[in-house]
Amino acid sequence: MSALTAPTAGRGGAGWRFENTYARLPDALFTPAEPAVVREPRVSVLNHPLATDLGLDLRALDPAAAAAVFAGQCLPEGSRPIAQAYAGHQYGGFTTLGDGRAVLLGEHRTPDGRLVDVQLKGSGRTPYSRGGDGRAVLGPMLREYVVSEAMAALGIPTTRSLAVVTTGESVYRGAARKGSILTRVAASHIRVGTFEYAARRGEGVLRALADYAIARHDPGLVEAPDKYLAFLRAVADRQASLVARWQLVGFVHGVMNTDNVAVSGETIDYGPCAFMNAYDPATVFSSIDHGGRYAYGNQPHVAQWNLARFAETLLPLIAADPAEAVAAATGVLDEFPARFGGYWLAGMRQKLGLRGEEDGDADLIGRLLAWMRTTRADFTNTFRDLSSGVPPAGDRYQAAEFRAWAAEWHERLTRDGQPEAAAYERMRAVNPAVVPRNHRVEEALAAAEERDDLSALRRLLDALAAPYADRPELAEYRDPPADESGYRTFCGT
Repeated sequence: MSALTAPTAGRGGAGWRFENTYARLPDALFTPAEPAVVREPRVSVLNHPLATDLGLDLRALDPAAAAAVFAGQCLPEGSRPIAQAYAGHQYGGFTTLGDGRAVLLGEHRTPDGRLVDVQLKGSGRTPYSRGGDGRAVLGPMLREYVVSEAMAALGIPTTRSLAVVTTGESVYRGAARKGSILTRVAASHIRVGTFEYAARRGEGVLRALADYAIARHDPGLVEAPDKYLAFLRAVADRQASLVARWQLVGFVHGVMNTDNVAVSGETIDYGPCAFMNAYDPATVFSSIDHGGRYAYGNQPHVAQWNLARFAETLLPLIAADPAEAVAAATGVLDEFPARFGGYWLAGMRQKLGLRGEEDGDADLIGRLLAWMRTTRADFTNTFRDLSSGVPPAGDRYQAAEFRAWAAEWHERLTRDGQPEAAAYERMRAVNPAVVPRNHRVEEALAAAEERDDLSALRRLLDALAAPYADRPELAEYRDPPADESGYRTFCGT
């Protein structure tokens, strides 16, 4: 019995409203695909707050029905599962890809009118699996759930995780591990790599994709002159803002290939991602990023490189004359460093409680970061300590270099003409007390995978749900690991 012919109990009870707009695009961009039949699906975690935001009532489904839906065994009424085709530059080299272990159920219309993708990740082989089994294992799916929900709580644009289920089957990744499926919600799954794929299928396919993406993500540009150039600028601006937000919380994506760059401006694909502890721009966590291409400090440069690949796909639409198209697209790309720099500097001013703007602010910020790098100060805790309103404790903060910097910072706050208490309050609203510390994430994933114990995961999710709050009972989640040398993350495939 296939998933599409599974019993229909519970198919419509949660409140799904599917529209399946992507499936109306040219056939070259997708292939119909069915989730694989699995033995014994069971719910690991459901995201009820997100479901409510989407207009869904998951409590209307009993546990067995919910597991069947989120394992792809009982497809929601109105869904039309497809696997999307796309390409990508992976570590600089071009390759043809596609949803090799995911199916898009369709687009769901939320109560406030948004259209969001609902995708099952780890649901079995598709025509784009390239010899893989199309499956996923529990640890990486829970990692995506934890980190994507943490990013959402931090206010950073991101895909969201609606559910994680186990399949009752073993998946082999060096050893037998628990099979799992993640349900991911996104503004869309249209990537720079989708445009790279479409551009190689002819201008008709490319134009159809571009018009669809503009209508979905930038409807104000539909009737605009030079709309494709304006779309490039809009995507570039979203990426500049997004990557600046990553930098401001010490987030390292880990695999910024063009197939992991969403034109919506959301963070997508949480594979070898992690949060930096000791400040160092050279920080790399990915087990396969041997050259540091996607290191923390390189993320803005890689974003611009990825946008250049996006611009190349749009050239035939920007202008009929190739030289004119290149000149126009290059103008947009050349704006990126200033756009990113503007977002980053504004964010750093907020992190330090600076209300106005002074020419010396960049130097003030730079000297703090240089001190943090030299002393291997914890990125998150340093800014939170500065937000406390009292002189930070610890030998590091007693050093002459820091005390001199702090004196200049306080003088700068005084020139803003504001009570320092107000500055500290604003700082606490943007400097998180809690981020997904890597050792805490690993602790929760190990308990879930090895012992079927989800209690550590639930405690971690609770701590991450309000990252800017001071909660003494969650102080343990603020502490960095005693030693993180050699820590590596993996893509999960």
